[in-house]
Amino acid sequence: DVQLQAFGGGLVQAGDSLRLSCAASGFTFSDYGMGWFRQATGKEREFVAAVTWSGGSTYYSDSVKGRFTISRDNARNPLYLRMDSLKPEDTAVYFCARQSATGWGYDYWGQGTLVTVSS
Repeated sequence: DVQLQAFGGGLVQAGDSLRLSCAASGFTFSDYGMGWFRQATGKEREFVAAVTWSGGSTYYSDSVKGRFTISRDNARNPLYLRMDSLKPEDTAVYFCARQSATGWGYDYWGQGTLVTVSS
């Protein structure tokens, strides 16, 4: 079974950094693009960042561009999200997801990890 588990969240102050990790199993990690999404309380889930299967290309939402970095280790399967210069508006539950084989959308989602940024 495909399993994704995000971890590394916590309570930080504005301006701090945090690195999230996503452990993936049950599929050939290096065959799939991966992404990070987040959902704040009372808001819809939103795209944060994505990386292609090789790690050669990355994509970011405008709200995190220049502050967050997505990366992957195809040898050991984790997906990472490095978050710098955190802002209170980054507070949300963060999820990792596997891009579908067709490249359209995401077909598996992990359990999220809560990031809380205090001002």
